[in-house]
Amino acid sequence: MKKLVAEFIGTLWLVLGGCGSAVLAAAFPELGIGFVGVSFAFGLTVLTMAYAIGHISGCHLNPAVSIGLWMGGRFDKKELIPYIIAQVLGGIAGAGILYLIATGKAGFEVGGFAANGYAEHSPGGYSMVSALVTEVVMTFMFLIIILGTTHSKAPKGFAGIAIGLGLTLIHLISIPVTNTSVNPARSTSQALFAGDWALGQLWLFWVAPIVGAILAGLIYKFISPEEE
Repeated sequence: MKKLVAEFIGTLWLVLGGCGSAVLAAAFPELGIGFVGVSFAFGLTVLTMAYAIGHISGCHLNPAVSIGLWMGGRFDKKELIPYIIAQVLGGIAGAGILYLIATGKAGFEVGGFAANGYAEHSPGGYSMVSALVTEVVMTFMFLIIILGTTHSKAPKGFAGIAIGLGLTLIHLISIPVTNTSVNPARSTSQALFAGDWALGQLWLFWVAPIVGAILAGLIYKFISPEEE
């Protein structure tokens, strides 16, 4: 239960911090954070939680991460579903808090609410195929970073930094394409509030990250040093 509470809190923070920067701060050009600021906000949520709850739950904060770690032989199958449920609920709670804050401003319109999308709902107008490839590849690389930096033979104490910066880089690459998911819990939380089109396109932001995570788990298990 302690692990699940930690995952709930961590995923709440990821959505509130990352999506919050997009919905609240990026809405004001004079603040100047733009895509770069939002990218760093997502990276910082993971970096801070890695050191806050990493020793409790492993700081997955993402169903794709849990699945990738399981495929890579780093996570117990019996904990998989409870982790995913805690992550999705934490994400929804984070989005709910963000909604309460955002709607406190007169004239606020929910709009996309930092949801993920493709085609006409892609920030850059990218197609479904572009979005699918982007989410698979970005999640694959994210899991390779996680699996590599948390290996017993990797330098100790730096995993959180590498993972946080890795997520920042992923956002810098893919925000124009999909608004960056690589995390089904994050996508679900925002889609519930954006509604309509976001819920209709949500399937891609579950399927693609999970495929990328499975591939990464299998490949890293093959290339990694045998001793964990």
